[in-house]
Amino acid sequence: MTQKDITFVADFLTEHFNEAPELYNRKGKYFNVERVGQYLKDEDDDLVSPPNTEGNQWFNFLKNSTHLKESPLLFPYYPEKSLHFVKRQMEGVIDQCLQKPADVIGKSVHQAVCMSLYKTSQSEDSTPQLFKLPFLWNDKTSNIHYVLFTILENSISKIYILRRHTDTSRSVSNGILALEFGNFLNNSISESSDSRSYSCLDAHFYDDETVTVVLKESVEQEGKERILAQLPLS
Repeated sequence: MTQKDITFVADFLTEHFNEAPELYNRKGKYFNVERVGQYLKDEDDDLVSPPNTEGNQWFNFLKNSTHLKESPLLFPYYPEKSLHFVKRQMEGVIDQCLQKPADVIGKSVHQAVCMSLYKTSQSEDSTPQLFKLPFLWNDKTSNIHYVLFTILENSISKIYILRRHTDTSRSVSNGILALEFGNFLNNSISESSDSRSYSCLDAHFYDDETVTVVLKESVEQEGKERILAQLPLS
């Protein structure tokens, strides 16, 4: 803050916030805060006491700048208006900026393929959330888009990999496949095939060729194992 700013605040406090003992027993306002309150009114009327911008460094800078004076990148200043008015003006400009991209993007999006993953009951209230862990990955080398996800109904031990070419006119072999985590992590061949099964807690692409998964034992017992596995996509 400049010394002028500090002086301005001090003068404002002195002028409008003097003690008034004779008003202490009366209900209502003790101080005149109209100069502050006028900025907060949600009205389009001009301010009662507009600010004095003379000597303001920012306005002087803009006034003396040939390039910034008429720049469309700067929001116009309305010294006679409240902050609510300026806020509405700003929101209008932002909405206008976003409308065109929204229209263009919206018209360019179309359905490339439709796959039925599972069926649920007609009642929305009883429909559980079955689709989990959607993780997106784009392999820029091969121009393939991947989606990793799980379905929580009779397949908690499976992770699904959906593949689509970024060029929607081209198809990809094995467009969708499921990877099941069974008992392949058993320590020895003598262990029972039913002794361990695993479900997927989380899954992400580590790089274009590797998937990282966090597994947990499905058996309800204390000290269940957690396993971090990296699987080659091939």
